[in-house]
Amino acid sequence: MAEISFHGAVGTVTGSCHLIHAGGRRILLDAGAFQGPWAVESLNYRPFGFDPASINSLILSHGHLDHCGRIPVLSNQGFRGSIFTTYPTRDIANLILMDSAHVLKEEFMWRQKRLLRAGIKAEAPLYTFDDVYYSMELFDRPVKLHQKVDLGDGVSLTFHSAEAGHILGSAQVYIDYPGRHGKQKRLLYTGDLGDGDRPLVNDPDAPERPVDVLVMESTYGNREHRSYGESVDELEEAITSTIRKKGTVLIPTFALERSQELLYHIGQMKRAGKIAAKVPVFLNSPLAIDITRLYQRYCDYCKHELMTGLGKGDSPFMFPGLHFTQTADESRAIHTVEGPKIVLAGSGMMTGGRIKHHLKHYLWKESTTLIIVGYQAEGSLGRRIVDGADEVKIFGQPVSVRARIYTINGFSAHADRSHLMDFAKRTKPRKLFVVHGEPLSSSALAGELSRELPSTEIHVPRLGQSFRI
Repeated sequence: MAEISFHGAVGTVTGSCHLIHAGGRRILLDAGAFQGPWAVESLNYRPFGFDPASINSLILSHGHLDHCGRIPVLSNQGFRGSIFTTYPTRDIANLILMDSAHVLKEEFMWRQKRLLRAGIKAEAPLYTFDDVYYSMELFDRPVKLHQKVDLGDGVSLTFHSAEAGHILGSAQVYIDYPGRHGKQKRLLYTGDLGDGDRPLVNDPDAPERPVDVLVMESTYGNREHRSYGESVDELEEAITSTIRKKGTVLIPTFALERSQELLYHIGQMKRAGKIAAKVPVFLNSPLAIDITRLYQRYCDYCKHELMTGLGKGDSPFMFPGLHFTQTADESRAIHTVEGPKIVLAGSGMMTGGRIKHHLKHYLWKESTTLIIVGYQAEGSLGRRIVDGADEVKIFGQPVSVRARIYTINGFSAHADRSHLMDFAKRTKPRKLFVVHGEPLSSSALAGELSRELPSTEIHVPRLGQSFRI
């Protein structure tokens, strides 16, 4: 008898972690960190809901923190199995986890200083640099796309022959396993699914049928995106109109995928003469800088068209006026540069990182344009700004919101409602589990799918819930 249990990314979009028990093997799909307000992040410090030492293998769908961020915790608590993922994801996860360890250390030191004054001992960080270092030793089984891997006891893994269309190295995960009476069955885990037609990554392939069980994300299960072309046009209008007025463009951006996509489009604008070559563009995120270099290393995983029109040795992410700002001093120096200028900085939801310093300096100025191109979780600073707050607190101080605000959701790396519906209808699974979405999104998608797929058993699981598959 095979079963699946859900230990993250249910009732929320973060903390992906699903356990399959089949053929005597215990296989984990992702081990992500919970992100957002403390009520959500505190889940990182709770038990997994299973014994990490009992897990035989971990399959990592891609390198975002909400999918890989608890791997060091898993390792600390006894997991010694192999981690299976693609080559780019292995290297991306290393950067993401090391950056996370740095953030956790900084937060701990800040919290410790405050609590010591009150005579309270601060809780230790979730994990350290050493924890990340030792957990990376478990990434000993990188897998090529379409390569079938025997996991033992009649269970096998295949990463789909094309990427999931989400980020560099992302893949759809197929698990073949023995079901009741020894009959072979197949589970498809989408990880995070893109909607295609993006300049950097390949479009997601249609599912390879037959599929008995589908575990599918639902981040935008109740919403449609604007067309990608319209979103690029709006980005161009927001940037060029601000540049003409010698203002500052702030773009809070995720270090992985979104930064590289934006660099590509800004570079295209410069090559077309829509932005003057001398206008400075600051990529103000050490992590985004390192990941951009990984994109250049693994360009063979990107779309072939990405290099069209570029000369030999040129990069689609490099252009005149681009500055990589690594250090804190370089970051602060941006404020001394007169406009016009463009600043890309993390974090994408404005919950931390260098973007908060820029918001403190520029959000109250009418000459500033804030372009939001990523998902903003409930409770985040970004969500409050998107929802129309006239004033927000940054570093404990009130800051007026006078900047022009653009919210361009067509850049999302997640598939919208129509693409998710189409993918599920093409799959026609026997059982379908809707995960990785806020409650309204997941329930709306499940409701629509139940009408379109009346023969499919559809569930929106709760944390810790188990099902036979």
